[in-house]
Amino acid sequence: MTEAPPPPPSPDTPADAPTAEHRFPCDQCGADMRFDPGEQMLHCDHCGHTEPMAGAGPWEGGLRELDFDAAMRNLLPLQEMETTRVSHCPSCGADIEFDPGTHAAECPFCATPVVTDTGAHRHIKPRGLVPFGLSETQAREAMTRWLGALWFAPNGLSDYARKGRRMQGIYVPYWTFDADTRSGYVGERGTIYYEKRTVMRDGKMQTQRVQRIRWTPVQGRVRRWFDDVLVLASRSLPKSHTDALPPWDLSQMEPYKPEFLAGFRAEGYGVDLPDGFAEARQVMDREIAKAVRFDIGGDRQRITRIDTDVSDVTFKHILLPVWVAAYKYRGQSYRFVVNGQTGRVQGERPWSAWKIALAVIAGLIVAAVVGFVASQG
Repeated sequence: MTEAPPPPPSPDTPADAPTAEHRFPCDQCGADMRFDPGEQMLHCDHCGHTEPMAGAGPWEGGLRELDFDAAMRNLLPLQEMETTRVSHCPSCGADIEFDPGTHAAECPFCATPVVTDTGAHRHIKPRGLVPFGLSETQAREAMTRWLGALWFAPNGLSDYARKGRRMQGIYVPYWTFDADTRSGYVGERGTIYYEKRTVMRDGKMQTQRVQRIRWTPVQGRVRRWFDDVLVLASRSLPKSHTDALPPWDLSQMEPYKPEFLAGFRAEGYGVDLPDGFAEARQVMDREIAKAVRFDIGGDRQRITRIDTDVSDVTFKHILLPVWVAAYKYRGQSYRFVVNGQTGRVQGERPWSAWKIALAVIAGLIVAAVVGFVASQG
C-alpha cells in the first residue's frame, strides 16, 4: 500500500481536532437555519429566508477513499479527524449530537431521557452523505400507511403516531469498504447421472431411474473486486430494523458538508473500524463462495477450502438519512424507522388482542359452518 504521512500529534491534545458545531445562523434574523429536503436548500423557519448550499469542502471533485492500513496504524492525517459534543444514551447506547443550546432531551432511538453534552466523541470525519430526500411530513405519512396496512394492529396506535410528537431526522453512520481479493480454492464438482433399478411394486417388477452424483476433485482461483461494501456502524437500533432499511442509492451521495446536518441529529459511530471491516469480510466471503461455486461449475459443488488474500483495502465513513419515531402507547414502547431516501418503513410490530380474538372467533364460526354443511351433504 502507499506509505501514509507521518503520524499526527497525540489525540489527547485539545488542539488536535477542534470541536465541531454544526450551526448555521440566518443572515436575516440570526435564527438557526435547517436543511430542507424538499428545497435542497437551507431554510429559516423564523423568517422564511433561504440560502443555497455552500460549495463542497476539501473533498471537492469526488469522494476519495482512505487507506485502511494507515487507519489501523493511527496514521490518518489530522484533518481527517474531528471531535463532536455528544450525549450517550444509557439505555440503547447511542451517541447523539445535539445542538449546543439543548441541555436536556430524549434519545430519538428509544425515548429515554438524556442529559446533553455529556462527553466528546473523537472520530474519523464523515467523507460523504446521502441527504434527506423526504420531509418529516412525508416520513410520518409513510409510517402511518405502514401501520394501517398491518394486520391485527391496534387502531389507536396509528392515530397516536399521526398526531404524536415530531419524528427525529438522524444521520446514521455507516462504513463502506473497497478491496481487491484473490482466492484459491479446493473442492469437488458434482455431475448428476441416472441408473436404472428394478424394484417390486404392487406385486409387479418395475424399473426406476435413480439419481446419482459423480464427484470430481477440482481446484482453482477466482478474483473479485469489491466496491462500497456497506456496513452499519451503529448498535442503537435492533438489527431487524436496520437490515430492512436497504436498498440505499449510493449514487446520490454528496461530499460531506456540515450544512446538510442543519436541523438534524447525527449519530457517532458505535462500531469501530476493525469491527466494521470484520463484518465487511463476512459479506465478501459469502460473495467469494458464490464465485467459487460458479467457477467449479457442474450440477453440484462442494467447497473444501478457500484461501483469500485481501489487498488495497480502502474505506469511507458516511452518513445515511433515517427518520426515527419512538412512542410509548398504553405502557408499551414502539420504535419505527423510515429510510429518509426511499420511505421504506420498519418497526416493532404492534398487536391488537381484541382483533386477534375476533379473527379466531370468526375462524371457528366459519369452520363450524363448513363442517355442518359437509355433514348434511
